[in-house]
Amino acid sequence: MSARSTQPKSGLSIITAILLALVVAALNIGLWWWGNRPHGPEDWHGQINGFAVSLFQRYQNPFTQSFPSDDEIDGDLKLLRQYTGRIRTYSMQENPQVYRLAQKEGLKVMASAQIDTRLDNNEKELEALIAMSRRYPDTIERVLVGNEVLFRNDLPVDKMITYLDRARAHIRQPVSIAEPDYIWLKYPELADHVDYITIHLFPFWNGVAVTPEQILGEDQGAVRQAEAAYLQIKERFPNKHIVVGEVGWPSNGDRRERAYPSISNEAIFDRQWLIWAKHNNVDYYLFEAFDQPWKEGLGEGRTGSYWGVFNADRQPKFPFIGPVTEDTGWPWKALAASLLALLPMIWFSVRFSRFKLMGRLFFDVLIQLACGLIVWSVTLPFNFYLSWVDWSMLVLLFPAQVAILAIMLINGFEFAEVLWRRTWIRHANLLPPDPPEKQPFVSIHLACYNEPPEMVIITLDSLAALEYENFEVLVIDNNTKDPAIWKPVQEYCEKLGPHFRFFHLEPWPGFKAGALNFGLKETSPRADVVAVIDADYVVRADWLKSLAGYFHDPKVAVVQCPQAHRDFEHNRFRRMTAWEYDGFFRIGMHHRNERNAIIQHGTMTMVRRSALEGTGGWSEWTICEDAELGLRLMHAGYELVYVDELMGKGLTPADFKAYKSQRYRWAFGAMQILKGRWNWMTKKGPLSGGQRFHFLTGWFSWFADALHLIFTLMAIFWTAGMVGLPQIFSLPMQLFLIPVIGFFFAKAIFGVVLYRARVPCGWYDTIMASLASMSLSHAIARGILHGLTREKTSFVVTAKSRRLGGSNFAAFTPVREEMLMFLALALCVIGMAKSSAAHFTEGQLWMFILTAQSIPYVSALIGAWIAHRSGDKAG
Repeated sequence: MSARSTQPKSGLSIITAILLALVVAALNIGLWWWGNRPHGPEDWHGQINGFAVSLFQRYQNPFTQSFPSDDEIDGDLKLLRQYTGRIRTYSMQENPQVYRLAQKEGLKVMASAQIDTRLDNNEKELEALIAMSRRYPDTIERVLVGNEVLFRNDLPVDKMITYLDRARAHIRQPVSIAEPDYIWLKYPELADHVDYITIHLFPFWNGVAVTPEQILGEDQGAVRQAEAAYLQIKERFPNKHIVVGEVGWPSNGDRRERAYPSISNEAIFDRQWLIWAKHNNVDYYLFEAFDQPWKEGLGEGRTGSYWGVFNADRQPKFPFIGPVTEDTGWPWKALAASLLALLPMIWFSVRFSRFKLMGRLFFDVLIQLACGLIVWSVTLPFNFYLSWVDWSMLVLLFPAQVAILAIMLINGFEFAEVLWRRTWIRHANLLPPDPPEKQPFVSIHLACYNEPPEMVIITLDSLAALEYENFEVLVIDNNTKDPAIWKPVQEYCEKLGPHFRFFHLEPWPGFKAGALNFGLKETSPRADVVAVIDADYVVRADWLKSLAGYFHDPKVAVVQCPQAHRDFEHNRFRRMTAWEYDGFFRIGMHHRNERNAIIQHGTMTMVRRSALEGTGGWSEWTICEDAELGLRLMHAGYELVYVDELMGKGLTPADFKAYKSQRYRWAFGAMQILKGRWNWMTKKGPLSGGQRFHFLTGWFSWFADALHLIFTLMAIFWTAGMVGLPQIFSLPMQLFLIPVIGFFFAKAIFGVVLYRARVPCGWYDTIMASLASMSLSHAIARGILHGLTREKTSFVVTAKSRRLGGSNFAAFTPVREEMLMFLALALCVIGMAKSSAAHFTEGQLWMFILTAQSIPYVSALIGAWIAHRSGDKAG
């Protein structure tokens, strides 16, 4: 029965493991290379016509009145002088020394007055523009009165015409206003009040890809669209000189439909534009010289910070000659990811050489993927200009991402073992029956509290029909107040004869464990084995005779059969829950059994009496005394036998409240065991590595439910911030989004594929069982969190007979919290859809995540409704 292998690994398995690891590592490096293939836009030679500039340094911000010094501005202008002879500014009051320093460097300036809704400030800007234009007539070669004022609807067009006319009356240099191309077409009368036309061309905001695409037979590449817009304005205003005041592409931030911000795309767009503009003698200012981190949250999402040809540290992002690589650091990142995964991959393939080749390859790929995501997650933040809010969120979410990867690997290990094992190492079948004189004496304990007597009597009848000579039945009723409930059971036991004994305990402490400990004291001295079943179970007549023989082996302490259900086929709610239970016993229990690490559950279980009493009986400090006993017996060095044979069937929970309550109790009890037996599971001792692994990680899927709840609450808070305070709360980076979305799909795929492979039901039942499982997420999350933070909770017996009540509205009483969570998430999705963030791909991904987060809560509402409408047709 032991899962521990003492045979040395063959040289062939080691060589195979190394080759598999090297193949996967090579594929990893190939993927990094493929994502960072050099792009070869045409080379650009010569000077750039002009740069739009904001001269704030990395940590400076006009909103905090943090401005660059003369030396910082002078350094920037010296750098730009190597590339161009012209710059464009945006405000006369911010950094007014730029004109003096530009004169010193021999740069020509297109100076701009900042015009917006602040009328007093507009006057100051206009006066400064007039004064500076007169003071530096050779440096300021032309001026702008306002930047995208009409685009923002800050002022009406007639007000802007008044400002333009005033400027032209006092300034000798040519005067214009900067607006997107379509604004000039919308207000052609503006052309009569300017000396030249200044347009902004941003195909990125139109969602056009950089690389040309054939759409409806037309070339719709980004540069071609910019060209077409320029030519349209030139044709519409043939007598005016056209200046492109802003044109460019971002290197990072949020995707806009087919427009993807990246360094390579910025290089391609800028180079193509520069070449076309030179050939067509276009007057332009490339937007912009330097990245401006302070612009994040100004209505452009994260993208607003990344339009610079130079980053905020004044380093060029790409060369103007030669191929462009998106991430120049990709080789060492790829190598780091491969080296991080190499030894774990080799170890796994050697340790589990009994898996088929496909299983080992699959899990090696998962290991490599996890290591790649860790390297990517650690390095990606340094590609962004993160605020303290972003870093705070990163600090909170990075451990959660590591936990997500751990859960994915644990689920992937189960997936690989169940699907690609060559054979089960530990497999137990029914045994030929012993003759009566060799049969171990079995004391069957049936603990009940407030159970319908007619249900318990059915269970007693099945026990009376057992094809076994040496057994007794102890019915222990604890704390049932109403004699009308427990008296009929007592009377029926008396009718069944001396094999059946009834005890009524009132009051009695310790819940079910207390009742079972009482039963131990009353057990016949002849008993070698104690068997436990629930009060709703109907057992097979051959249960004891087919399994009791395992106790002839002194190493065996437990023989466990699956928990199974009956009378559910014609009741939709009972049916979906029955198949949901079945998944664990067909998949998880086999997976754990390979390392003698099954979860003992308190029905259809048989325990060696001496082992039970010798290790302390049933633990009354936990509400999952059965699982704790199994762990304790493993710690004592015993074997637990799992026989996947349905030797008895009980009833599913009666309604959704009972269903939730039972799973909450299991989750809470699991955390009690985790805390109470932490040293056993984390320190080397009697438990094997496999046993410690399963009892530490076996509840990780439930931890995922707890993480889901925490993440959902954080997502609601963050979304409210993005909608209400977008200047502080920005869209989450891909760093936060991609692992969450990937985990969502991976977990769904793993679950469905395993279910279809192992559970004998159709697609309808598979889907309904999945819905039932998801509907428990919130209850499990509460059980986990409460179990980690509280010592005790009340023991609520799972109701198996339908409780009368209620209106259709009352159906949702058990899921009030889930309903509130769903409504909050729905409001978040609506708020995001109505915000400017909905235009960004990251915003759409965030809405997808919010929608996915709502699935367990919707499932709970559906489950509660199905339970309410199903009635108790089978009960």
